[in-house]
Amino acid sequence: MTNKNNFEPRGLVFDCDGTLADTMPLHWRAWQAISLRHDLHFPEDRFYSLGGVPSRDILKMLAEEQGRPLDHIAVAHEKENAYLPLMSTVEPIHAVVEIARANFGKIPMAVASGGTQAIICQVLEQLLTDLLSRSSLIALMYQSSHSAEHSLEEHIQIVDALEKRDARLAAKLMEKHISAVEKNLRLDPLTVDLSTALRP
Repeated sequence: MTNKNNFEPRGLVFDCDGTLADTMPLHWRAWQAISLRHDLHFPEDRFYSLGGVPSRDILKMLAEEQGRPLDHIAVAHEKENAYLPLMSTVEPIHAVVEIARANFGKIPMAVASGGTQAIICQVLEQLLTDLLSRSSLIALMYQSSHSAEHSLEEHIQIVDALEKRDARLAAKLMEKHISAVEKNLRLDPLTVDLSTALRP
């Protein structure tokens, strides 16, 4: 019998909205605007209970329930357009991101979502931009110029592997790069001088 406490996953699939990214409050703000515009009754508790259901299906259901002559496909696009400007404020759900980070390069991972590919890619791009900018500023304060030069070379190798669509090599190079960065950080500076760290 398999011991559940010792279960080792062979791969991970993460949902995006509400799992990797804390997007649900942003989706709710977009839904509030659409509900008001089309005179739909859609309370917050019901919105959260329908998490994961595509907008077009929710709109079709609401229109039928409330007797509204609604083009659910067109209004779903309206809801998407109401959501887009809010994406710049999306935050990661850190506990889940840490699971992804801990398993990076060790097992296959993927992101699944009922949302459109364009939206999900933008959400993930926003999360990566936020995480990378924070990580880069922290690393700059503790990284020597010699280590930074080596990091640049490693970045070029990683990008080259990605351009060649060699995911296995890219993951291996990234894991090696992260280990090298951790190993070479100077974790005991006397002062934290951000202006010095950012100087060319």
